[in-house]
Amino acid sequence: MKTYMFLVITIILLIVTIFISLIRMIIGPTVWERLLALNLISAKTILILAIYGVYKENVLLLDVAFSYGIIGFLTITLLSRLILKGGRQK
Repeated sequence: MKTYMFLVITIILLIVTIFISLIRMIIGPTVWERLLALNLISAKTILILAIYGVYKENVLLLDVAFSYGIIGFLTITLLSRLILKGGRQK
């Protein structure tokens, strides 16, 4: 019972930190800080999916978290390369 309560508290704290990261993404002065905040939100979403999968004892959610991690990594990598090359400005 205490383990499940720990998982719920962890999920709540991760959701709070996602909102803080969202605020940082909105007010970030540079595009790199916004991209870093987006990466942080993506990582925390993966953590929430994995913890919720353990909480519900559903292995399928762990597979979804793994897939989301791969997609998030590729997206951040491609966005970084796009920003470095100048985007649509060239």
